Amino acid sequence: MKSQEKVKQLIDLREKAREGGGKKRIEDQHAKGKMTARERIEILLDEGSFEEFDMFVTHRTEDFGLGDKKYLSDGVVTGHGTIDGRVVYVFAQDFTIFGGSLSETFALKICKVMDQAMKVGAPVIGINDSGGARIQEGVRSLAGYAEIFERNILASGVIPQISAIFGPCAGGAVYSPALTDFIVMSARSSYMFVTGPKVTKTVTGEDISTENLGGSQVHGTKSGVAHFIADDEEEGLLLIRKLLSYLPQNNLEEPPLVECNDPIERQADELNSIIPENSNQPYDIKDVIYHLVDDGEFMEIHAVYARNIVIGFARMGGMPVGIVGNQPNFLAGVLDIDASRKAARFIRFCDAFNIPIVTLVDVPGFLPGSGQEYGGIIVHGAKLMFAYGEASVPKITVTLRKSYGGAHCVMSSKQLRGDINYAWPSAEIAVMGPSGAVEILDGKDISEIKDPVKKANYIAEKEKEYRDKFANPYEAARYGYIDDIIEPRNTRFRIIRALRTVATKKDPGPMKKHSNIPL
Repeated sequence: MKSQEKVKQLIDLREKAREGGGKKRIEDQHAKGKMTARERIEILLDEGSFEEFDMFVTHRTEDFGLGDKKYLSDGVVTGHGTIDGRVVYVFAQDFTIFGGSLSETFALKICKVMDQAMKVGAPVIGINDSGGARIQEGVRSLAGYAEIFERNILASGVIPQISAIFGPCAGGAVYSPALTDFIVMSARSSYMFVTGPKVTKTVTGEDISTENLGGSQVHGTKSGVAHFIADDEEEGLLLIRKLLSYLPQNNLEEPPLVECNDPIERQADELNSIIPENSNQPYDIKDVIYHLVDDGEFMEIHAVYARNIVIGFARMGGMPVGIVGNQPNFLAGVLDIDASRKAARFIRFCDAFNIPIVTLVDVPGFLPGSGQEYGGIIVHGAKLMFAYGEASVPKITVTLRKSYGGAHCVMSSKQLRGDINYAWPSAEIAVMGPSGAVEILDGKDISEIKDPVKKANYIAEKEKEYRDKFANPYEAARYGYIDDIIEPRNTRFRIIRALRTVATKKDPGPMKKHSNIPL
């Protein structure tokens, strides 16, 4: 064969590979409102940056008639490219080839890019759209999944791992995304579950739809499996690009600094009056966040899950930070099981990737009740405490209003190695709120007062006495538990200066193989 013919053969094979399972199946994919694997990669990566690996791989199975059905790339597109000029590795499952089902060679392709990503220290992005294991390959497909899982585990805390779910993701396939740092689901086309509706009905008798069992809304609002819900695939891919702009390439690098045109000394006069006079009246913690961060830009994570706590990324003085804030606008900002888990995992991610943590505290305590106790609030609350106490990145804490009891300890207190702890004049830091404290301290005297008016006045007097003595920031500041009480409008400047001051901190803690976080 002449050289020109060989070149033509190469070009033809490449064209054939790019057709995936064929034009008909590509049309079917588009008819479902879904993109092909390569179309997704094209939107995700910088234009012209994608370098594909293993385009000519095919499966190795001859059984069940598969010997006559071989497609180039074997159902997954892998390679590397750049996002905003920074290297990333990517794999995108191709539903047009065997429904995106995972084979031995399919898994080997994914493992190859994950191994290379670890070697060079670059993020991995997986785009999932698969019918699950390729049944015809039996245990080899299961082994392929396990090989991927092991790499997810080894890469955890070393390189950022992001999963996009843009189609089915069921059975064992769900565990790879679950092991990654962030999961993006599409509202229109994605679902995740360990066991599907048919098997669920057979085993338990429960009749439930695919959407209600594992759709994006379920995982966005109830399970917390999905960190982001995008309206469509394009929005999800652009969201991943934005997310990566806050993250370092790996655990040995610092997060990317950007030029800041928002003056660090900018004052926000609105913050001086944002806390309501009535301490039981709610306000939106996100209004505080928008005033503090660069250009009012805040990338919220888990926006519709456990809304009593807010987490997400922002920049302060050009530096990426992770923000955690109790949300008085929802359940009064109490900590419960879901909020504790949500915040704890985010804090551990920030700590793994050198992202400073800014904590805004307004927490009345932990949610009481048998439902929480039976669900293990003790252990789940301990996760949040463990995450804060373990984190060695710079930690700046600002107490805005309430900070009571065990919840005070949990929310990045000085005793959990908080580096700089500020409080607003409106802060109430105590073992418990005035009403509860008075009930315990003066309960006997109160019970002896029979006149309702006198009783109410006595309780109000004792609550004021308790609030004046304990429920304020000055008592904590007297013991050095609060480093300074600051004027709210100056909070942005004080946080940024604090972050710059402690940027070089070293606090590795004792030598150990690993911690045993309460799971």
